[in-house]
Amino acid sequence: MSAFSLFGGMRAAVSGLFAQSQSLGMIGDNIANVNTHGYKAVRNRFSSLVTTASNQTTHSPGGVQSNVLRGVDQQGLLEAASSSTDLAISGNGMFAVNAEADSTGEYLFTRAGSFRADLDGNLVNAGGYYLLGFPVTNQVPQETNILTELEVVNISDNVGVPAETTTIDLGANLKASAATGDTFDLGIQVIDKQGTPETLTLTFTKNATVNTWDITAAVTNASFVNTASSALLTGTQALGQVVFNADGTLDSTNLTSQTIDTALTTDVDGFTFSLDFDNDFATGTSEDRTSITLDLGTVDTALGLHQFEGVYTPNYINQDGRQFGAITGVSVADDGVVTAQFDNGELRVVSQVPIVTFANPNELTEETGNVYKQNAESGSALIKTANSGGAGLIQANALEASTVDLADEFTRMIMTQRAFSANTRMITTGDEMLEELVRSVR
Repeated sequence: MSAFSLFGGMRAAVSGLFAQSQSLGMIGDNIANVNTHGYKAVRNRFSSLVTTASNQTTHSPGGVQSNVLRGVDQQGLLEAASSSTDLAISGNGMFAVNAEADSTGEYLFTRAGSFRADLDGNLVNAGGYYLLGFPVTNQVPQETNILTELEVVNISDNVGVPAETTTIDLGANLKASAATGDTFDLGIQVIDKQGTPETLTLTFTKNATVNTWDITAAVTNASFVNTASSALLTGTQALGQVVFNADGTLDSTNLTSQTIDTALTTDVDGFTFSLDFDNDFATGTSEDRTSITLDLGTVDTALGLHQFEGVYTPNYINQDGRQFGAITGVSVADDGVVTAQFDNGELRVVSQVPIVTFANPNELTEETGNVYKQNAESGSALIKTANSGGAGLIQANALEASTVDLADEFTRMIMTQRAFSANTRMITTGDEMLEELVRSVR
């Protein structure tokens, strides 16, 4: 019976050696990844092994077993980063990534947010995994709870496409004491369909009628259109008259259109006219014709065009056209919306990064590259919009630090070393006792 006890004790010591070896391996992993962004420290979780004793007065040694305890749900410190595509999650959840740029690979999950654009413009992290986002239609993210419907976030195939001018918002002061015939010119840049800028010059001329101004327009490299006949009209064209109230605000009842063509339209605070940028002087329709609405402000208020004493002053000129533009940067909002910025002033939504949560994230299967895979114990991936439904928010220009505490790891390393040495001593002692037992029975 003594021999059985000795063998049981040595067997328990061997299990201790194995468990402490595993613990040392985990400590080594943690220390090695102390500077790995998004890394979650692992711990060795010990539990006893018990074998059935023959009676209540004896003990049958069992030993110890070792299990991995992952702290996937632990939040690391957020550190400032230089790139707008460096992303961190504050709160619950993970980024969805794919092993392949065309999303044909395995769907995985990570907190490592050091994303950079590859040669094709796809956002990929240091582990070589591609960031996934909601698909976008007409700059509107199409939220989905189906993993396979997510798309790799790409920022390079976006150009700032030109847009023609369709509206001009004008704010200016016309001098109240101006004499009849005094003129004020205002140059406005307008854009055709191909992104070519042209200059539209508005001339305000004081009329002999009190508080009344004539408005004429001229445009370089373009012509006004008579929409009734489709004829092109060159030179300076009369837009109409604008009348002000006695207090200098725009008069809602005295705005009149004049002589560009019979189809010239007007409302209480502006004009609409057509331009032809082809300048082909042909009748019929033209692909390069555009309709522009000139908004003079809000009637009966000082907003927009007004007439006060003082110098002629343009307050603002806003037009919605833009030239061709190249991408200059990318911004990511806390709800995950990715917006491309262009040098022509255009802002375009290209994706929205979701947050994926799990019922039991600590049971996710760890894979190479600081990523995790879902399994039966972790539960299925739940795709959510950032900062909603219990998901965290996204912070750009930030990275999540490793959750490794070096001081704690060194302490655990010393304890593990001592425990390992004690188990080896247990085996040595058991061997000596067994040798004595054998000699005694000879």
